[in-house]
Amino acid sequence: MRSMHKRKRYSAYFCMLLSGFLWLVFFNIVPMFGIYMAFTNFNPGLGIFRSPFVGLENFEYMFVLGDVKQVFFNTLYIAVSKVLWNLIIPLLFALLLNEVSHGFFKRLVQTICYMPHFLSWVILAGILASIFSYDGPINAIRGLFGLEPFLFFGSTKAFPQLIIWSDVWKEFGYNAVIYLAAVTGIDQGLYEAAAIDGAGRWKQTWHITLPGIRTTIVLLSVLALGNVLNAGFDQVFNLYNPSVYSTGDILDTWVYRAGLRNFQYSLATAVGLLKSVVSFALITVSYWLAKKFANYTIF
Repeated sequence: MRSMHKRKRYSAYFCMLLSGFLWLVFFNIVPMFGIYMAFTNFNPGLGIFRSPFVGLENFEYMFVLGDVKQVFFNTLYIAVSKVLWNLIIPLLFALLLNEVSHGFFKRLVQTICYMPHFLSWVILAGILASIFSYDGPINAIRGLFGLEPFLFFGSTKAFPQLIIWSDVWKEFGYNAVIYLAAVTGIDQGLYEAAAIDGAGRWKQTWHITLPGIRTTIVLLSVLALGNVLNAGFDQVFNLYNPSVYSTGDILDTWVYRAGLRNFQYSLATAVGLLKSVVSFALITVSYWLAKKFANYTIF
């Protein structure tokens, strides 16, 4: 009777989990069978499992292609830069915002800064395209100083920086919330004792605030290791164009074009599978490091 009562009690929760479980099965587990395509010369007329098996031929061909090597480099450069600056800038912003004593102004700045996080890259891409266009406000300001208009979205040097810093601008306010939450957990008595001893705000930040949130900084840094190969498909896809493929093309966008536009299904699957395996290994290492240095565990 007790078991029946418990099942009735939790049946509503199981029903709530059912939709998420079905989504996980049909969109994450079932498509895993398509991995076999990476080891075949896929023919749509024959299907995945009846196409000729070629073993590792697609992986060998992948490393021969020069553009794949460039795409790997672009992905690493953009992703690592995003990871680093999305750790440093939010931390600095949180430390500066923590020094603001005016409550209303502090909340206003924080709200304005994390609002871009909730906008999709479809919307932000249109905004950035207008701001950095040939006749946009940025080039208008450059003209005031006698500079020629610059084509930001057509420059192979400027485009990766535009990708990196637009992502930092979008996320730094929201990421700073984690640091601000960690700062609020520091005992305020430490600051009062330091002030009595004559420590200024800079020394209080260096000797109290930073050591107090050290575990949070280490944890976020370690967990960010799993995103080394995730350079942001939606952002790059909405901003890039053929003139910047040499420096702006990443693994996800290359796989999209190779598989869905050029119909190189097996090659695109092989590249995507390699990225997934490396990402899984990095995530595993990152959680091991998180447990070792920050005492963080999933279960």
